[in-house]
Amino acid sequence: MEQKENKGNQPSKTTLVENLAEKLGITAKAASIYGDPIERDGVTVVPVAKAMYGFGGGAGTKAGENGSGGGGGVSLTPVGYIEIKDGNTRFRSIRDPQTTVKIVAISSLFAYLTAKTVTNIFSYKGKKKGKNKKK
Repeated sequence: MEQKENKGNQPSKTTLVENLAEKLGITAKAASIYGDPIERDGVTVVPVAKAMYGFGGGAGTKAGENGSGGGGGVSLTPVGYIEIKDGNTRFRSIRDPQTTVKIVAISSLFAYLTAKTVTNIFSYKGKKKGKNKKK
């Protein structure tokens, strides 16, 4: 990665960050997951993905030496596709099985805690009434 030098003879931070953003932006596309749009029998399918990326860079001087560094990462997740047929478009989502498992697990935990709380409320009232009768 070539860096322009500024007047202070240090690498330009902007150039480094811009280069990282450009390189990551090029790779963060749906075609990286699915491939290019496909057309068959008058139907075109265009892949859709969620792209997240982050990057960072830095430059500095230590004991008279110039230094710089940077890094980044990309996460691409398929979310669906756009179907184009007879001039009409329709988005079709792809369900993530992990999301379904998480929803079921959280719902089960919520149902268990609710049932336990309701049971404790009624059993506490029953114990309280029983104590009043003994006196």
